Amino acid sequence: MLKIQRFVCNMIRENCYVVSDSTGECVIIDCGAYYEEERRAVVDYIRSNHLAPKHLLATHGHVDHNFGNNTIADEFGLKVECGSGDEGFMNDLKGQAEKMFNVVVDYDFPPIGHFFTNEEVITFGDHKFATIATPGHSPGGTTFYCAEEKVAFTGDTLFRNSIGRTDFDGGSMFMMINSLRELAQLPDDTTVLPGHGDATTIGAELANNPYMDR
Repeated sequence: MLKIQRFVCNMIRENCYVVSDSTGECVIIDCGAYYEEERRAVVDYIRSNHLAPKHLLATHGHVDHNFGNNTIADEFGLKVECGSGDEGFMNDLKGQAEKMFNVVVDYDFPPIGHFFTNEEVITFGDHKFATIATPGHSPGGTTFYCAEEKVAFTGDTLFRNSIGRTDFDGGSMFMMINSLRELAQLPDDTTVLPGHGDATTIGAELANNPYMDR
């Protein structure tokens, strides 16, 4: 059974998740920890629970989801893994921070460690995540889906009763709608853990989200 710990991070309340199972292995999804206390909270949780991080995953390349990548690299030796469509964003995280948040980042971000291949399966402990390409908010947007436990980490593609913006560089409403249709094929009782805000389910979004249909 998965244990999922959420950390709400940085100036726009981004969701970072540490996901582990009974083996003690874990993955870190969207480490947007910006403030020092947020970084320490993530690291302390991992160390106090004696977890062994295996992957640092990014749903997409916007800086609010990647502020803390250097801390994970320094503490656990992991480099971020992401969709290749967001390579340009990931290589300009400092520029994004200044442009989007008027923040000057005084540290270096680690290089990208891996780009997901088509329908790649990510393994850790006794669990597997399927990578589902969900562009629209960004070209390389990716959802991580655990079929066994019916949980999907949707980043900024699907929120509770809403969806991610498509007016940023590389955004596309056409691609977003296609991605939402892809997610709509998941079982209704799939838990959706988004990049911002509270959890929901696929069934609830089909019932209440005007952008979702089958």
